[in-house]
Amino acid sequence: MKPSLACLFLLSALFSAAAGAADSRRMNIVLFLVDDLGWRDIGANGSTYYQTPNIDRLAREGVRFTDAYAACAVCSPTRAAVLTGKYPARLLLTDWLPNGRWDPKSRLRSARFVRSLPLEELTLAEALREGGYRTANIGKWHLGGEPFSLPEHHGFDLNVGGNAHGAPGDFFFPYEGNWAIPTTGQRARWNVFPDGKPGEYLTDRLTAEAVTFIRENRERPFFLYFPHYAVHTPLQAKPEVVAKYERIPEAERQGKPVYAAMVESLDDSVGRVLDTLRELGLEQNTVVIFTSDNGGFYNATSNAPLRANKGAYYEGGIRVPLLIKWPGVARAGVVSVEPVTSTDLYPTCLAAAGLPARPRQHVDGLDLRPVLAEGKALGRSSIFWHFPHYNEHPHSVPSGVIRRGEWKLIETFDPAGVELYHLAADLGETRNLAAVELGRTAELRRELEEWRRAVGAEMMAPNPDWDPNFQPVQKGKKKKAGK
Repeated sequence: MKPSLACLFLLSALFSAAAGAADSRRMNIVLFLVDDLGWRDIGANGSTYYQTPNIDRLAREGVRFTDAYAACAVCSPTRAAVLTGKYPARLLLTDWLPNGRWDPKSRLRSARFVRSLPLEELTLAEALREGGYRTANIGKWHLGGEPFSLPEHHGFDLNVGGNAHGAPGDFFFPYEGNWAIPTTGQRARWNVFPDGKPGEYLTDRLTAEAVTFIRENRERPFFLYFPHYAVHTPLQAKPEVVAKYERIPEAERQGKPVYAAMVESLDDSVGRVLDTLRELGLEQNTVVIFTSDNGGFYNATSNAPLRANKGAYYEGGIRVPLLIKWPGVARAGVVSVEPVTSTDLYPTCLAAAGLPARPRQHVDGLDLRPVLAEGKALGRSSIFWHFPHYNEHPHSVPSGVIRRGEWKLIETFDPAGVELYHLAADLGETRNLAAVELGRTAELRRELEEWRRAVGAEMMAPNPDWDPNFQPVQKGKKKKAGK
């Protein structure tokens, strides 16, 4: 007996309603990836200078990781790791884009690296879009450019403000600066908001675009990848906010007042997004992740008690804030000391979306649910870094790094050397124990070398044009004659 037409319509309606209900229960995902925000640049991590009540609220409502790491000490490789679940060394995307040879007369030649996110990679955005999500990149991209490596080529339905540039020319409309593009020498023309108004601040404009995206997609699951250009240079902020921090005595400051004002505007952005989710009834149905792409910028903020800054492979260059609010899973107000890294966000987001893991893609990432829900250890033995390049940031040298448990080994390529630190007892990395812990040092060096072979890491090579009298100039240092 064939079902009647009325029955077929009824069944169809029931299935549609069930699908709609399932969609309404699927977790939305908002991922803030801040540019150059230091580990201690939020109140939840101990800052008393920077005002971050909204970010701190997120920490109270979710899990705060004390030992979270960026996959690289500079931006593009970390962004690639977040979106692919792979270490930068495995991707051959190990330096910021489109950087080339910085010191042509240095002892070693920098390793080869790709200049855009490989199209062969199935990004987090693509995986989520295949699972029925509406996807948006709002803010910095810096993983390639036209004609085939923009966000829209890597799984994003909407791209607002993302291009090949790593920074705007100016944080105020029309956002154009006087700096030149290194590869061409042409004046940078970053402006992607021709409809802006005088006085418009980039952080605010991007936030308005993010809020619009959330409102327009509140009836379906969405992935908002929100990589702010703040708090990267140029250091520019609203004058009235800068003035507030200038009134604070210099001895009580953690960084420059203009930087503090940029952090406050960033916090306002987080607050607007969280308030929008609450207003639309999406708060309990949305996972919110907040992190940074590397450590704080030299001379803009103090990373103490961590050593060094962005670009360096001491803790100040790679340890970053990480907050995850996942209603129903992440325990509110919990602090985790589990070491985690950028690659872990990919499988964690898939889990939040109720989608199957893609272990062949996010091969270096682990789902953080056991930590978030029960405080369990991930069972990972070590975390690795590989940076076979010279860099203009102070304290930055070509390096390979391994952290296993509380021990961290840094192998420098130029000058050749090795450093070993016990982070539990020496967070500031002041005592190099390599000459004392000989067995541990040798063991960690072997593991690091085995990992490099396993991922196909590109290595530096002797430079035939090396000038032994050439001394590169780093920020904050002057070149000395004859050296």
